[in-house]
Amino acid sequence: QVQLVESGGGLVQTGGSLRLSCAASRSFFSINAMGWYRQAPGKQRELVATITSGNNINYADSVKGRFTISRDNAKNTVYLQMNSLKTEDTAVYYCKARQVHLGLDYDYWGQGTQVTVSS
Repeated sequence: QVQLVESGGGLVQTGGSLRLSCAASRSFFSINAMGWYRQAPGKQRELVATITSGNNINYADSVKGRFTISRDNAKNTVYLQMNSLKTEDTAVYYCKARQVHLGLDYDYWGQGTQVTVSS
């Protein structure tokens, strides 16, 4: 089991920046991938960015060039630096950890943190 605690959400104006943090209860050496997802009202949850244990990074097209995912293995924490925020970035942002064990994927989610971008 992995517990995840997100922080860093809030209200920001268009063009502003926020940094989200996600602290994991277990060492990243036992986690295969970490990711950020978001869900806006009335929409499905969507991938924002992922980072694997091998440091392979993937971004949604909508955030490329604006968002940066990174991690601190010593703190078991993954970050999402969000710059040039747009109103369409408004959503609840969730952190996810994936462990792969005996060929099966085990996904763990945080409780979410609200990001609101005002015009």
